[in-house]
This record gives sequence, structure tokens and C-alpha cells, in this order.
Amino acid sequence: MTFRLRAVRAFALLLGFFLMGVVLLSAMAVLDWLVMTRVVTAEAAWVGGVVLTVTVLLAAAILRGFFVFLRAGRLGPVTDGVAVTPQDQPELWEQVRAAAEVTGQRPPDELYLVAEVNAGVAEQSRLLGLLHGRRRMLLGLPLLAGLTVPQLRAVLAHEFGHYGNLDTRLGGVTMRGRAALLHTAEAFQDGSTQLHQAIGFLYVGYARMFLRTTQSVARHQELAADQMAARYAGRDTTAAALRTVPVINGAYTHYLETYAAMGSSLGALPPVGEVYGGFRRLLDARTGEQLAALSARQRPPRPHPYDSHPPTAERIALIEKLPADDRPDRSTVETTGLALLRDSDRVFAALEARVLSRESAELRRMSWDDLAMSRALADAESWSRPLRVAVARALRSAEQDTDGTVTVRRNTATGGVTDDALPGLEETLDAFDRGLLWMEIADRLPKPHQAARLTGLSARNFIRPRIFDGLASMIHLRLAESGHAQPDIAWSDQPGLVLPESWEKAMDNAVDAAVSDTPDTAPLRVLLADLSDSGTVVG
Repeated sequence: MTFRLRAVRAFALLLGFFLMGVVLLSAMAVLDWLVMTRVVTAEAAWVGGVVLTVTVLLAAAILRGFFVFLRAGRLGPVTDGVAVTPQDQPELWEQVRAAAEVTGQRPPDELYLVAEVNAGVAEQSRLLGLLHGRRRMLLGLPLLAGLTVPQLRAVLAHEFGHYGNLDTRLGGVTMRGRAALLHTAEAFQDGSTQLHQAIGFLYVGYARMFLRTTQSVARHQELAADQMAARYAGRDTTAAALRTVPVINGAYTHYLETYAAMGSSLGALPPVGEVYGGFRRLLDARTGEQLAALSARQRPPRPHPYDSHPPTAERIALIEKLPADDRPDRSTVETTGLALLRDSDRVFAALEARVLSRESAELRRMSWDDLAMSRALADAESWSRPLRVAVARALRSAEQDTDGTVTVRRNTATGGVTDDALPGLEETLDAFDRGLLWMEIADRLPKPHQAARLTGLSARNFIRPRIFDGLASMIHLRLAESGHAQPDIAWSDQPGLVLPESWEKAMDNAVDAAVSDTPDTAPLRVLLADLSDSGTVVG
């Protein structure tokens, strides 16, 4: 079946959605008339009232579905983006208009920059696209930061290609109808009454049938848009753009979780314009292989059963089968899309003002170094606290006999431990030297219920990494307090602290010795003594 015939079939099914509602409304009207005039007697008038109430509620659900369906093509306000005009960003608009022109489409009336790895064109359509309306484009700033200008051209051409590759006007109706039916089905599934959900069952089933039937039309549109992008931007550049977008998305997710949210537990934000703008620094600091590794660690999103996009690997393979166009992929040596923006710092700051909630915008701002230091200290406090509490409780329950032996009272109530009663680093090492690590301290560290059953060497090997982390965190706190540890935002790695060279080389081995089966704190004490001899370093 040709694309044109498939589009006509889809349009007929779309009309069937309306026809089903009209038939149901007509049938309920006839039922109400029969019940009220022919079936119900005066003695059973209440039956007519019940039937009328039920049919009115069902009719309200159907009419609501009509209303939701017809409003699906409307463009609502954009609350999470920055509107840019041709006067604000002429270079960016020039690229957008060029992509629209080459695809035979009119450029958008509005252009918004958003904080997502995404690009799209939407239209205020009437009669599901048979009549055109206002056109709007959304373009993600992270996408501009990660794509080169040639790759951005390919993405822009693809988005306009959704409109330029419609073999018939009905093809556009099909695409908009899919979006509208998805929106309508979700509205019915969220129904508040059982009657609403009951009538919604019919419409959800019809929507699923329509989406399955039109899947081939939707995928044809995506592949045709890819081909148009390849003709405009070049085959190799378009394939490179398709490979790069998932990498940018994975890197951006990592950035938001690791860097932008670094101060969330501290009630702080990065500097103005850096909540989203800091992503540029991560991209600049990492190689393509490092960025790809970030993306590989991310769990891929669960594909929607009716997603119109074919798998990315399939799309790339089809593009690479196109004839060579003698246009080499120079995208790797080109500047990124952010070069098209005037005063990108101001744009990122404006985006923050639009996206962040009022409560978030009022949080204190900290430099990246201050954030890295404060977060490292907060994490060290958190990771060291279980060990320090366990040591405090072990010391409380152990009494020194006159002959120098240790008597352990395992039934002694330990109670809570206040911050000022928590032992310091030297006290903790003294407890290890007294033989309390594996006799008392390890047993008092929190552990999962399953691990509580472990005994002997298995129990020690399970809890040893936690003791190591707790002791290492106490060391980090000591080094930071003495000025020997400096913050490192580490755009190419993980934010944390930079330790003195001697500690970087010897600290792990010294801590390993301190938490061994036979604890030896001497190597660690030597390092601490050298630290005291060197004095305080102010960073």
C-alpha cells in the first residue's frame, strides 16, 4: 500500500473517532426518549431518572473527549523557555530560516530556547492541520552546546522535514491525529469516575488501534525527514548528528545530577547563569570517548510502544546507504551551535529565571569551587558519622581493667551520641590500637538485615569498605580543616578534593593497614605527623 493510500486510510479512521462519539450520543438520546415516553410508567418514574442521569454523565464524558481532542492542536504558553526574536539572535534565526527554506516550509513565528536536549516544531493547527496556524519552534540550549553548526543544520532540516515531506496534506493530518489521540487517551485514563473510565475504555481501545494502524505512516515521515536533512546538511554530517544527540543527552543527565544539583543538600545553587550554562564546561573538558562513556552508563529510556521514531541505529544505517555527496563531515572541527548566540551568558541566566521555581531562585549562590568544597565536606561528615558513632559507643561500653585487659559489656545500653561526644581521628585510631575495631566497632556499624547474619571473615569483608570510607572521610575533614585539601570541580572527572601529593600516594595503603584484620595505624600516624610538621596551608 502506498503512503498516500495509508494516509487516506488513517484519515478515515480519524473521522471514525468522531463518528463513534456521534453514534454513542445519538443512541443515548434515543434511549432517553424511549425510556421517558414509551417504556417507563408513572409508577416507575424513578427508573427514567436513573437512566437519564447515567446517559447524561456518559454524554459529558464523550463531549469532554471531543473537547480535549480538538484542543490538542493548540499552542499553549511556554513557561519554561526564553523567547528570542530575529533582532535578539539574528545568526540563529538565519540558520532556522535557511533550514525552513530548503525544505519548502515557512519559518516559525516564534522561537524558544529551552533547557532540554530537544528540538521540535509545533503548529497551531485547525481541523487537525487542514488549516495552518501559528508555528513555533523549541530548541534546547544543551543541544546547541553539544552540536556543531553543521550538525545543528541537520537537526533543523529534520524538524522542518516533518512538514516538508508530507506526500499529501492527509499525511500531516495523520501525524497531528496521532498526537491528539494520545493526548485524548491519557485524559480518559485519568478519569475521575467509573462511568468516565468506562466510556474511556472504548476510546482508549480505538486510539490504540489507530496508533498501531498509522505506525508505518509515522515512521515513513521520520525516515523521509532524515533524508531531507541529509540532502541539506550532508549524509555524513546527518549521521554524525544522530550519533551525537544520545551522547549529549547522557552527558547532560550526568551534569544535572552531579554538578547542577551539587548544592541541593546545602540549599545553594551555582553562580547565576551556570545552573544550565555549566554544561558547556563539562563538554569542553571531556573527549568524545569520555562523553560517550557517560551516555553508556545511563539507562536508556523505555521506548513508547507507539513511538514514531525508528531505532537510531536503523536510521543511521539508512542514511549511510545514501549516495556519497562529496561533502566530508567537517562537524568535528566546527564551532558549536552556541557560537550562533549573542551573549550566551545572558541567555543562560534568562533561562534560569524562567525555569527555576521561586523558592529555588532565592537560594544562595556559590562559586563552583565553594560548592565543590562544601559538598565534599558535607559528604565526608555524612560518610564518617556512622564510624564515629560506632567508635563512641564502643568506647562507652568498654572499661579498662587495672591489669590492662579490655572488658566488653555487650549488654550495656548505648543510647544516642551527640555531635560533641563523637571521637576525633586520633581517638578513633587509639580505639583501633586497643583492639576494639573487630571486637566492638564493626558490630555497631549499621548494616542491612541480610548482612547481620554474616559471621567471621565474611562479616569483616562486608563491613570493611564502610570502615575504610568512614576513616578516609575523617582524613579528608582533617586535611580540609588544616588547609591541605583544595576543592576540585573536576569537569573531566568527579568533583571532590585535591590532596597533597604525599597523601595521594600513601593514603590508601595507610588506611588499608588500619582496617586490616590486624589493624596497624602506624603508617597513618606517620602521615599525620608529617602533616603537623608541615604546618597549615591556606588555599
